[in-house]
Amino acid sequence: MSETIWKPHVVVAAIVERGGRFLLVEEETDEGVRFNQPAGHLEEGETLCDAVRREVMEETAHRFEPQALLGVYRWRHPTKGRTYLRFAFTGEVHGHEPERTLDTGILRAVWLTPAEIEAVRARHRSPLIQRCIEDYRRGQRFPLDLITELIEGA
Repeated sequence: MSETIWKPHVVVAAIVERGGRFLLVEEETDEGVRFNQPAGHLEEGETLCDAVRREVMEETAHRFEPQALLGVYRWRHPTKGRTYLRFAFTGEVHGHEPERTLDTGILRAVWLTPAEIEAVRARHRSPLIQRCIEDYRRGQRFPLDLITELIEGA
């Protein structure tokens, strides 16, 4: 009898607020068009901070600099049976490259107010979108040095 090894999908996400609006992406998924924070999978040999910088650039064409860890969130997708371990970062965007082509599946990057985000809640990719915004608005932040990464060459 072989054992199945369970592994969560490690992802990073950026919660970016500017002038009372939050940066989201509207993207095509296998469940239809959904909203999400700029987010994606951690790649081999990459630090968590480098991963979130890369994902924000690929999905929004904005340069992002993480300033704090908002939290670590575990969520199991109700129909796919996958568990996601999300490292959510807060920070600022510095610069935009509007000529840059966005990742496949990303329809647009958009700045929305909390009320606008709530209004499209039925189209959120996961409940983590709303939870991260609520935690951000409550002032939850952890220093980046909470994360220790022993990666050769990083």
